[in-house]
Amino acid sequence: MRLFARLGVGAAALVVAVAGTAIPADALTISQNKAAQARLNKLGCTAGPVDGKVGAMTQAATVRFQSANRLSQSGSLNSTTYARLLASTAKRCDVRPVPARTGSGRRIVISQGQNWVWLIDARGKVVRQGGIIDNPRYLKAGTYTSGAKCGRAARIRKNTDGGRLYLNNFVRFAPCGIGFHQIPTYKSNGRQIHADWLLGTNSKASHGCIRVSASMSASIWSFAAGATRVVVIR
Repeated sequence: MRLFARLGVGAAALVVAVAGTAIPADALTISQNKAAQARLNKLGCTAGPVDGKVGAMTQAATVRFQSANRLSQSGSLNSTTYARLLASTAKRCDVRPVPARTGSGRRIVISQGQNWVWLIDARGKVVRQGGIIDNPRYLKAGTYTSGAKCGRAARIRKNTDGGRLYLNNFVRFAPCGIGFHQIPTYKSNGRQIHADWLLGTNSKASHGCIRVSASMSASIWSFAAGATRVVVIR
């Protein structure tokens, strides 16, 4: 997934492409921005308050929408994205079809292009899905199996980075230290290092593991209690 514009820059960084010309975001009216935010929220993209201000949360929601709708993941409400967003055919952000070429049967599927994960049971039913953050430089596409690797435990309820963070509900699936876990939390106060609404984007990068929400990490902990196939695609 292409890295989108730096989060938190505000509406002035948003562009709308019209006839090949980039127009500043303030060319969009507040009501248009509100309409986009309301529509993003309705489609499960988590844009936050409908206030007409296009900030970090709205940009992240736009990336999730672009990802789910096979658009260039710029994080900007360009003319193509805006039109697709308001169309009746717009696809939801939070419910996505499992990508082709990932096999069949019980498995976990990771799409690095969508920054998304699916938990699929033996009948092929999706039992849980949601956004992730990973780092393709460390985790390569391929098929893995959850379990102990390199003499290290398969699952660790409160794993640590060796410093100030916990990697809760750590489930290992690739050598040697790569696994799923909740967004890291500070040992000092239990707070996550970033918000859940950044999941499903690549505005953050892990050190090789798959970051998920606290509830998703609990689901994966249970789902991958035994050896479970994990399919990673680009």
